[in-house]
Amino acid sequence: MTGSRAYALETDCSDTDRRGVFVAPTAAFWRLDKPATHRDGPLPEQFSWEVERFCRLALQANPTVLECLWSPVVEVVTPAGQRLLDLREAFLSERARQTFAGYALDQFRRLDQERPKWKQAMHMVRLLLSGLHLVRHGEPMVRVGEHRERLLAIRRGEVPWAEVDAWRESLSAELAAAANTLPPLPDRDRVEEFLVGVRKEHL
Repeated sequence: MTGSRAYALETDCSDTDRRGVFVAPTAAFWRLDKPATHRDGPLPEQFSWEVERFCRLALQANPTVLECLWSPVVEVVTPAGQRLLDLREAFLSERARQTFAGYALDQFRRLDQERPKWKQAMHMVRLLLSGLHLVRHGEPMVRVGEHRERLLAIRRGEVPWAEVDAWRESLSAELAAAANTLPPLPDRDRVEEFLVGVRKEHL
């Protein structure tokens, strides 16, 4: 599970955002028409990636996908899913510094500073906090902990934009300057070994 409930930022009207991984039958890849790389549903706000697509995104340090691997709220785990969770450190690399900073910058550029969308502003800051924690400690910060009340105040529009922007700039600078604990490259061989094993299981 991801979204506000995983981040500990839920309110009474928050949706339940479910994210998952599925495995397409291996024989389906032998056809001209390949299996879907993702699926919506069947529950509202549910989205799942085919395992290969998920692995590729994780190897690229996609923030959403990496945070899924560290989500503290897990509803269903298959044996293959557990092996994927056990492998999560293999996806990490220095590239995460750029992807988390880049996603936050994209959010910033889409914000109208005269009329900010405060929920979007909150998640912009949350992404920077998560990326900074990842670079420093080797895992993203999913649950926001001590930052919860300040982030929720941003969401409610109670924090002036200048203060939000100053926090963003400070976190961006910290993320750029933070000493790195991540490897230069992900462990692609371990990920490929996992993926080949899953494909063999689903022949």
